[in-house]
Amino acid sequence: MQRRKWNDEKKVEIVIETLTGNVSVAAPARKYGIKDSLIYKWRLAVLERLPHVLKVQTPNAECEDRVAELERKVGQLSVENDALKKASSWLTRMSKR
Repeated sequence: MQRRKWNDEKKVEIVIETLTGNVSVAAPARKYGIKDSLIYKWRLAVLERLPHVLKVQTPNAECEDRVAELERKVGQLSVENDALKKASSWLTRMSKR
């Protein structure tokens, strides 16, 4: 008998069945023809990775800080660029006299 391979999406779907509602692990195990212990293993893996999944959202704050910093830098460089253009224009007029 060949072993079945479960893709990650299906594993998560099965684990969610056990985490939501009043469904025990035994019901999905019977439904999909797999051992309870395998579902417990998958559930443990999902729960161990859950903090990482939730942390993925926090870099947005870091990204926003970086974007604000870069926008300030762009503003500063724009002011400096305008000043250099004016100085260049002034020096060009002065050299033609």
